[in-house]
Amino acid sequence: MTARIFQRPKNAMQSGKALMDQWILEFVPEEAKKPDPLMGWAGSGDTKQQVQINFASCGEAQAYAERYGITARVFQTPPRRLKIQAYADNFK
Repeated sequence: MTARIFQRPKNAMQSGKALMDQWILEFVPEEAKKPDPLMGWAGSGDTKQQVQINFASCGEAQAYAERYGITARVFQTPPRRLKIQAYADNFK
């Protein structure tokens, strides 16, 4: 059982930063999704893909994974680079 731990990304549709401080433990799919023969919907027998656990810190997520014998890999959030721009730059 493998999982990945990452920090919740910022929602691209909103400027707010709510819930960005949460860390998420999410299981890696063990089985590829395949189309259902009747409806054509994508699905698989791996139900762990539906589980997503939220934590307040990366350490808590790692401790949980270690306690239950889950092999977890931590993905650090890359630093945000802001592009400082003024309205006057449109006319240069």
